[in-house]
Amino acid sequence: MKKVKKIKIKVNGKVKTLQYRTKLSKLVENLNIPIKKVAIEVNQEIADKKKLNKIILKNNDKIEIVHFIGGG
Repeated sequence: MKKVKKIKIKVNGKVKTLQYRTKLSKLVENLNIPIKKVAIEVNQEIADKKKLNKIILKNNDKIEIVHFIGGG
């Protein structure tokens, strides 16, 4: 039986365990995040929303998801 590798990342300060080679787009989808209303940071760098499908998460990555709030 083949063992599936797992990685641990932090999302907004909370530890999450994911499968090895999970794409950022899959994480966003699994968290039901409205992509148009958030900014996503990976290890303190803003992620290009057009490239979420190309960003593969690694062990100990730190993800920050910030929601935009309208008002004024």
